[in-house]
Amino acid sequence: MNRLLVLETIIQMQSFTKAAKVLGYTQSSVSQMVAGLEKEFGIQILKRSRNGVSLTAEGAEIYPLIIQTLRQYQALQERAAALTGLKTGTVRIGAITSVSSYWLPELFKSFKAQYPNIEFVLQQGDYGMILDWLKRGEIDFGLMTAEYGEGFHKVVLHQTEMKVFLPSQHPLANEKTLPIESLANDPFILVEGGGYSEPLAAFERAGVQPNVRYRIQDDYTIMAMVEAGLGISILSELVSTRTNFDVLAKSIEPKVMRPVSIVYRDKATLPIASQYFIDFLIEHEQELM
Repeated sequence: MNRLLVLETIIQMQSFTKAAKVLGYTQSSVSQMVAGLEKEFGIQILKRSRNGVSLTAEGAEIYPLIIQTLRQYQALQERAAALTGLKTGTVRIGAITSVSSYWLPELFKSFKAQYPNIEFVLQQGDYGMILDWLKRGEIDFGLMTAEYGEGFHKVVLHQTEMKVFLPSQHPLANEKTLPIESLANDPFILVEGGGYSEPLAAFERAGVQPNVRYRIQDDYTIMAMVEAGLGISILSELVSTRTNFDVLAKSIEPKVMRPVSIVYRDKATLPIASQYFIDFLIEHEQELM
């Protein structure tokens, strides 16, 4: 099973050398383990190039099964450990930027106070990326909107308001709330949703078309662009809580909401540590902003 873990780490790090360092092996032993896997399966799994290490076409075909096998074995280990209490384990999460930045650090801290040996692996991405990670078994569950992703179980944790962010000197700066129709003509900076966008859905419901000039993935980059007067944007209210950007956050009429949810395939098959953390999130949902 160690060979599968080595392979996963090489893909994550895109380097034999970095994987060996992270796992505490020599580079030659890492290379030997990969060679052993390739000999066992009868195919070349990895290829090296100037850009690093990547999967071959054949490797990409079997990699999801390798990850599934690895996760099942890890779940088995944690299940056995759970018979004497949750002592060790790894929680693998995919989350959107606002959740990973503003909720998870304190939640990790509180959870580790109860279970100090639990480790967290957090991948930050848009909705499409999170769903892909779930399908490939690279994460145990996602934290994203409940409005996107068919075929998954979803538990809504919080209804987060999406607000419009304006430069401080914007002509509408003194208004308390802004009709969504009033936002249609400004240059609009759209946060990439990976298949779904709350702002675009809200504009569509209102029967107006936004003037999209930029498509950006990072909330902080968008805030900097709004501050510079390059346009306006609609982002989670969480983004305004810990930033010093000279921008204004206004409610929209009608309100635009994001149902932030736990998204997973089958809770019963998840590692015990992830099951515990999902229950922990639900128990503490009232503490979320």
